[in-house]
This record gives sequence, structure tokens and C-alpha cells, in this order.
Amino acid sequence: MAEFAHSRSTEVTSAALTSFDPRTGEVVGDYAVLGPAEVARTIQAARSAETWWAELGFAGRKRWLLDWKRAISRRAGELIELVCTQTGKPSVDAAIEVMLALEALDWAARNAERVLGRRRLDVTWFSRNQRASLGYLPLGVIGVLGPWNNPVSTPMGSIAYAMAAGNAVVFKPSELTPGVGVWLAESWHRLAPNQPVLQVVTGDTSTSVALCHAKVDKVAYAGSDAGAREVISLCAQNMTPVVIERTGKGTMIVQVDAKLDEAAEAAVFGAMANAGQNHAGIQRAYVAESVFEAFLDKVAARARVLRPGGDKRASYGPMIMESQVEVVRRQVKDAIARGGRAVVGGMESIREPYIEPIVLAEVPEDSLAITGEAVGPVLIVNPVATMDEAVDRINAAEHGMAVAVFTRDVHEVPELAERIRTGVVTINSSMAYVGIPAMPFGGLGEYGQGHTHGEAGLHEFSRTLAIAHKRRRAPVDLTTFDRTSRGVSLAKTLFRLRHG
Repeated sequence: MAEFAHSRSTEVTSAALTSFDPRTGEVVGDYAVLGPAEVARTIQAARSAETWWAELGFAGRKRWLLDWKRAISRRAGELIELVCTQTGKPSVDAAIEVMLALEALDWAARNAERVLGRRRLDVTWFSRNQRASLGYLPLGVIGVLGPWNNPVSTPMGSIAYAMAAGNAVVFKPSELTPGVGVWLAESWHRLAPNQPVLQVVTGDTSTSVALCHAKVDKVAYAGSDAGAREVISLCAQNMTPVVIERTGKGTMIVQVDAKLDEAAEAAVFGAMANAGQNHAGIQRAYVAESVFEAFLDKVAARARVLRPGGDKRASYGPMIMESQVEVVRRQVKDAIARGGRAVVGGMESIREPYIEPIVLAEVPEDSLAITGEAVGPVLIVNPVATMDEAVDRINAAEHGMAVAVFTRDVHEVPELAERIRTGVVTINSSMAYVGIPAMPFGGLGEYGQGHTHGEAGLHEFSRTLAIAHKRRRAPVDLTTFDRTSRGVSLAKTLFRLRHG
């Protein structure tokens, strides 16, 4: 469920979905709103394709996926332009997104057999007559509900790993970016026109609901808090398992010995890139009191030179979803009303569909800007007396996305990281980890159920099959009613020697 509300960027009329460029309001395409019957037929086709796809094995799927990667790469310019048109983001940001998606596809294709292939397991003295092995099989058909902020890279974190594991995929893109989903599905269709391993269903919330009700084998969702709760509720009716990646942002910790220029650069980029609509971005920075003002000055200097717009020279683009402008307005107003101070920008920075950079300092921890979902080019910088205080504040907010720690004393970071309730910790960088496809991505608590990317992402779309094979008669067989008292005594003696 990309979102449970429509905005200026999409309009639904009589089973047709019209998409608009958020920069200009111009119509960029019309797409069908598919209902339950069409979704059911799509899944039926996926079921037949899944059988062929699974039977190819890891090596066969690897060849197909790498061919698909190369096909996308050759036409990357088309995809980049489409992303720009449907999201308004600058071409360089769209290009980065496409590159990240292809890196994920490449890694999943090349590593699926190593991660999921059958391997031998150790046995004990009592079971040494057995040969044990463990392997992973595909689940079947995976439903993927994509977001609007990164319509290529985020869903590919589920699509690529699900397909590499042997599943067919039915992809429902956000109603704000349907053309991107159609393009991806068509690129696969050109490669394998008779094998619909990847298909797209376009539409609005009703289409997402139909996919959740359709009894696929798993649903992967990325999007808002409200959407996540709705997906979990809908899928629970059929006991369909889910992978949830909720919208949110990460946090930064700046220690007293940090390189402040590098930390400020990472904080501003993490908060402002893609108009602050990156789930891997930075919402707030907790800074050691002794360097707080110096860090704040560096952040402010960097933020002031940024300019949003729809041209090639713009630092970032518009807010993709109109309703998010009001969310930012409400959060900034509340933060200032509660005593936070606007260092760069403020309420006057909000000129929809664009929001100029906003830097707030000393914002109370109970403000909406900290407790709510962070979507927008807003950075909060708060001082802390100790790193323990920073950890406590991060854990209290329960935004278990990602935490970036800036310090020269990197040896202390692992101990600090283990006390933070988060899924990812980076050292002296903020968003670079999204370029590591082997690194699992998943939040904590309400901010994530399951993982995408990496070995964990491959396992997420697989089922376990363990096999035990009896090769010969056991020297001491306890799994029979014909066991002898001498054999039982020997087993007990051996047990005491091994464990006593």
C-alpha cells in the first residue's frame, strides 16, 4: 500500500489513474486501476511462471537475472528520465537510485546459491550414522508494495532478492509513480515474454488491498506508518507473512573528537537529499555540548547554500506527495512553539511543492518533529552532555532505522552501537551503507519487520528444508523398542563423558 491517500500527483477517475509531474503539475501518463479480478489473474499467471523459474535452479536464474540487469543498464537513461518525471528529483539523484538498484540485483543473482544452496550440517556422536543437510526453497509468489520516494531502489531490494531466491513477483508501485513499475515489468517482459516472473499491477489503494487479500506467499511493503499497519492487518486475515519497511529517518551522534566538517556535510546531505524523503536519511543529530555551536555553524553554512527546484542546477526537488508538505509545516510549527529555535529557515521556507532547507536546534524531545515520521528537508540538532544521553534519547524515540556515529575513536563505537536499539550503525558516514547490497536492511520494533538486502534478504523470501539421511545402522540405536539395556547403559556413560 504505497499510501492510503491521494495527492496532487495522482488522480483516480473511473478506473483510470492519471499521474502528474510534481514539479509542474503536467500530466505524464494514464494507468489502469486494476481490481480484484485482474489481480487474481496476474497472480495465477505468476504461479505458472514460478514453477518454471524455480526449476531453473540457482545457475539458471543467475544467468537470467544478470541478463536483465544488463538490459536495464543499457536503457538506464530512459528509466532515470522517468524517475525524474514522476518524482521531480534531480537526474543525479535518479541516476544514483538506478545504480543502487542494479547493484542489489547483481549481488542477489551472484550470491543466491552460496547463501541458499544445500549444505551439510554437523551431527552428534549419537547421530553419526545420519547425513544431515539444509537448503532453502522459494516461497512461491511474492507481492511487493513499493513506495513513492525511491520507486526503483527500494522495491528492488525486495524484487531482486525474491527473484534470486526462485520466486515470482507481482509488483504494485505507488500510485504516485506507476510508470516506474510498468517500465521495470516491461523490461523483464522484453527478456522473457512468455514467462511472467515479474509482473506489475497498477492502481490505487483498492489495488493494494486486493493484492494483500489475494493469498500470495508473502508481502513486502515499504511506506508510511499508517500503510504498514493496514498491510499487516489485511495480510493477517489470510495469515500471509509480511516484510515491513516503515518510512522514517536515522539519527547522528557527533562525539567531541569528531571531524566536524565531515560530520556536518553528512548531516546536511542525509537530511536534505531527495527533499528529505529518503528513509535512510538523517532526522536529527545529537552533538557533544563542547562542539555543539561549532557543529551547528558548519551545518547552517552548508544548508543555506542549498536550493530546491525543478531545474538541473537545483540541490533537490519538490515534495512528491502533497500531504507531506502539511506534515512538515505542522512539525516545524510545533517544534518552534515548544522552544526550539530556527537556525536556518522556518515556516517561511515552506512554499509548496518546494521546501527550502530548515535547521532547528534545541528541539524538545516530545515535539512532533522528533516523535513523528520525518519526511522533509528538516534537520534537528540537539546538544547532549554525554554519549549515554544520546543513546537514551535515540532509544526513547523508538525510531529504529539507522544511526551514524562520528568520532575519531572508532574502537569505542561497537560497544556504543550494541546499546542502541537500531538495525544499522555506521561510523563516520551517514547514507553510504545503502550502497552495500550485502548489508541487510531492516529497522527495529515498529520500524521494521524482517529484512531486505544481503543474506537476510535472500532468506526472507525462502523456506527452509532440512533433510536427514540414514546411511548405516547406528552403533547405539535408541530410536527403537528393540534397544538393549547394554546399549542404553553405554549411551548414558558416553553422555556423562561428553557433558558431565
